[in-house]
Amino acid sequence: MAPRTSAALGEIIRQQRELAEMSMRQFATLAGISNPYLSQIERGLRAPSQQVLDGIAKALSISADALYEQAGITRPGEEPEDNAVLEAIAADRHLTARQRKALAEIYESFVASAPAGKRS
Repeated sequence: MAPRTSAALGEIIRQQRELAEMSMRQFATLAGISNPYLSQIERGLRAPSQQVLDGIAKALSISADALYEQAGITRPGEEPEDNAVLEAIAADRHLTARQRKALAEIYESFVASAPAGKRS
């Protein structure tokens, strides 16, 4: 992950943590990482692994895909139009974190169950 992407991802994580009104210590515990490591991620000094990023997304009660999309990171095998929808859901500040998570999960289930030729 490029340093600029790490900084953007760290900023997104920090903003989401603050929106959830969690301290760094509380959030790090929920995400299964150390407080200093979380601090480095939020400041863009360290790029989290996919496993750590999944834990962070879970602690934020949002889908990992939405977190990846907000940071401009695409998981292998994702289609760009899927990312646009998840990005819109994740960016909507009128929704609570719980609502964003639910909408993203519903969308992902619809996409997963749609026949391959019917996705447009």
